[in-house]
Amino acid sequence: MGPGWRAASAGLVCGSVAIFGALRRAALALPRPAAVRSRPGRAWRWRNLLVSFAHSVLAGLWALFSLWHSPELLSDIQDGYSVSGHLLVCFSSGYFIHDSLDIIFSHQSRSSWEYLVHHAMAISAFLSLIITGRFLVAAVLLLLVEVSNIFLTIRMLLKMSNVPSPALYEANKYINLVMYFAFRLAPQTYLTWYFLRYVEVQGQGAFLTANLLLLDAMILMYFSRLLRSDFFPSLRRGSAERGVDGEKFLID
Repeated sequence: MGPGWRAASAGLVCGSVAIFGALRRAALALPRPAAVRSRPGRAWRWRNLLVSFAHSVLAGLWALFSLWHSPELLSDIQDGYSVSGHLLVCFSSGYFIHDSLDIIFSHQSRSSWEYLVHHAMAISAFLSLIITGRFLVAAVLLLLVEVSNIFLTIRMLLKMSNVPSPALYEANKYINLVMYFAFRLAPQTYLTWYFLRYVEVQGQGAFLTANLLLLDAMILMYFSRLLRSDFFPSLRRGSAERGVDGEKFLID
């Protein structure tokens, strides 16, 4: 990657930050459910989830399209390259930067520290991929998780809005579980196996492997929360039963 392409990539990342800033402002004008209006502490979280939902839909479908359009990329995870994949990584890097700034400047760092850790990992990893042009296919595979996040975010929006339709929540609960396996656990498991078996544990490879293993731990923790909350509520601990005002956990 030459200096000119890196400068263009930096511009794309900054442009993505601006796009999500505009979406955040647009979300302010959208009507909110009565359950959100009556609890001021939920206003920021509702708006933030709407922006997150927009990113999940766009990035998830984009990742699927990139792999469908260029399936040969899967045969070269380390050095495979596509313009679509590169643009997707720039786009999502901008989202993670925007969301981190939104959390910090909205004084939600304490309740959303898990997101900040996740975003710091994603931003540092993605920027290294943009700079070197290597492992972009791995990033596209990881971004398949956004397909799962569509239904995970719907789940949280339904809980916050107290939608009087248990059937809708129940249907999404099972779809969410299937998508969690298909687009979060499966790609993550494959990439972990691939990195541990084929990638040299030095330099960028060591950095990305460490990030991947830490992400594995986080995903398993979130999966256990999801199972306890939606399928084994009797196992939920007291800390998991706190109200959602001011909180922004992946699972609550």
